[in-house]
Amino acid sequence: MPRTDQITFDERGLVPVVAQDARTGEVLMLAWANAEALQLTHSTGRAHYWSRSRKSLWAKGETSGHVQEVEDVRMDCDGDAVLYRVRQTGPACHTGERSCFHRGIDGEAVGEGADARHMLDRLDEIIAAREQERPEGSYTTYLFAAGIDKVLKKVGEEATETVIAAKNGDNAELRSESADLLFHLMVLWRARGLDAGAVWGELERRFGQAPRPGSTAARASRSADGT
Repeated sequence: MPRTDQITFDERGLVPVVAQDARTGEVLMLAWANAEALQLTHSTGRAHYWSRSRKSLWAKGETSGHVQEVEDVRMDCDGDAVLYRVRQTGPACHTGERSCFHRGIDGEAVGEGADARHMLDRLDEIIAAREQERPEGSYTTYLFAAGIDKVLKKVGEEATETVIAAKNGDNAELRSESADLLFHLMVLWRARGLDAGAVWGELERRFGQAPRPGSTAARASRSADGT
């Protein structure tokens, strides 16, 4: 359970909460929470807040569908502010803007900058949208409609072409074929219900880890040690 006793709530029993995109660091919104909202956020994994105007709890996205999946909750050094690091579905702002901070202090709209997310995160979002919406004329739609066997066939073809490009010593071809392979792999993950973030998380988990028993790296390590 979260240690809300370490948080300094104001006279209304509230603490300001900043919601930040966990992938990009982008600040999405500022809201308020009481102890119950923090408990619900912890127990459900979705962002909960306290509405000062309605004087009630609310879950982000409960009406719009633009939910915030919370990766972790932090408090500042004084314990009087809280940070939700989230995965945002759709825009965070009720105006339809991605972030509530879309205006300069002079009141003028701030031009939308380039999406700060990594290309692979943006690509994964597009693939997910194609799976759900199935727009006509989309190659990704075609792959999902053709089924898992077609996707597997394409992954195999692109893997072979990547190997051939590397063998030929043509880096331009290798770059192109590698991009094709990665794209089809991500379609495969989506078709099998495997979140790309889980793959990135697996890679992250392996940093600094000893080679897995039975892996090529482990066998190479034993050979180098003379074991």
